[in-house]
Amino acid sequence: AGAARVLLLDRSDFPRDKACGDGIAAHALDVLAELGVTGAVDGYAPLPALRLVGPGGGTVARTLPRPAYTVPREVFDARLVAAAVAAGAELRRHTVRRVEIGADRVVLDGELSARAVVGADGAGSVVRRALGHPVNPDRHLALAIRGYAPTPAGPPEQLIVTSAARWPAYAWAFPIGDGRANVGYGEVLRGEPLTRAHLLDRMAALLPDVDPATVTGLRAHHLPLSTHRPAPGRGRVVLAGDALSLINPFTGEGIFYALRSGALAGAAAAGSPAEAARAYAAALRARLGTHLRHSSVAAWLARRRRVVDAVVGAARRDERVYRTVVELGLGDGRLDARTLMAIGADLPRPRRTGAQSGDMPPRH
Repeated sequence: AGAARVLLLDRSDFPRDKACGDGIAAHALDVLAELGVTGAVDGYAPLPALRLVGPGGGTVARTLPRPAYTVPREVFDARLVAAAVAAGAELRRHTVRRVEIGADRVVLDGELSARAVVGADGAGSVVRRALGHPVNPDRHLALAIRGYAPTPAGPPEQLIVTSAARWPAYAWAFPIGDGRANVGYGEVLRGEPLTRAHLLDRMAALLPDVDPATVTGLRAHHLPLSTHRPAPGRGRVVLAGDALSLINPFTGEGIFYALRSGALAGAAAAGSPAEAARAYAAALRARLGTHLRHSSVAAWLARRRRVVDAVVGAARRDERVYRTVVELGLGDGRLDARTLMAIGADLPRPRRTGAQSGDMPPRH
């Protein structure tokens, strides 16, 4: 097939800041390598380890199967845009407000027409709205705040501190390698408004090594979780990344998902524009379907803080459990029986109150 003519529309000029945790897992670099994009993390120090603190205070810190990176989105996104332009895409600054889906083409703002459109326009996606999908409901949407602070003392590692209060919620500190770290805190929305002050208070409580007075560039952002996704597209229009609610419900990871889904969406749109949504849905299902089901189950289990403490304990004892958890939280891994059994073994046993162990529980 000949190369597609690609118009890349963005409301901003690059480089520009994007509120995010800035964590780039090895899986994200795999997708870029497949696309022929190299150098996205050049000049940034690899982070060899990930430390996870459970809500009860238990900790596991192990070497990652492959190192991660922290690259500010201001740099990372500009590098991706440059790679796209170098490959032949035309970049134009334009804020899309209206999407009209016709039988033979899609028209944007009455002035731009395309045979297919990929909506990679984030948590507040205009393209998603045009397809008739509202934003994620509470419990499937998180709010986070992030900033930059001097790197806390200690070995270079990604740190995730889960919170007993307000669970599901956690803080993070991801060193960049230049003396700064991306630090932040996020929690799942439950129908009450969250203030900036509340988010910052929780961040300070969970990251005692970070002095709030030293944190700069504070910005909040929404995280539409993958536990509630719209249809991946319709006809000639498809959604990728945050616009498709592709955020890992356990870790908040979205960059690998965005790159993987974006690559699949682009291939579907270029390969069969009229059938883009159908081809894309099939490709997504093949590449991420099982993983997304498993991560939704994991998120449902992890709604109970005891389960998260058990995960931390099992991962501390067993390297293979740690690897499974990392693959599930940062990549496209899945749960397995060994991991579920290890977690189960770590769960507190319910107290027996006089009943014999063989008794059936009473029916209510």
